[in-house]
Amino acid sequence: MPPLPQALPAPERAEPLDFERVHAQHAAFVWRTLRRMGVREADLEDVCQEAFLVVHRRLPEFDPRAPVAAWLFGICMRLASDHRKRAHVRRETPVAETPDEARPPEQLESVARTQARARLDRILDALDEDKRAVFVLFEIEQWAMADVAQAVGCPVQTAYARLYAARKQVQEAVARLQGGER
Repeated sequence: MPPLPQALPAPERAEPLDFERVHAQHAAFVWRTLRRMGVREADLEDVCQEAFLVVHRRLPEFDPRAPVAAWLFGICMRLASDHRKRAHVRRETPVAETPDEARPPEQLESVARTQARARLDRILDALDEDKRAVFVLFEIEQWAMADVAQAVGCPVQTAYARLYAARKQVQEAVARLQGGER
């Protein structure tokens, strides 16, 4: 009878995370994720700070072998969901103070980018949370689908199905916007 194989040694623990380094390396990702998951621009700074308070509090529990971005995404998802549940939905229409003809070209480009971002946010708001998460991570953040599936806690095929459905909804919304519907 052959000898029983020895158990594999436990993998060495990676170096614990440093809060300042996590913040420096991932603040922009947290900001973008919260924004794309539906946190209003006016509340973004507060919710971003809240996210890093959670990170600071839960850092000792984090397994440093796990992907930091996926952990941060989960925190952002919960905070954005809580924020949307608490938020009083207000539809504000910004009024231009100066006619477009009087604006310098670089300001017009900035206005166009702001309007495009607002249209994207409205389109993303129409997606349910599961589809929105997959769409944001895959299409906007450019994550690999295996990483997306791990971050949202579903099988890869389910993530692909959610992406397909989200793309279809986004395409329909873009077509409506181009057709003049709101």
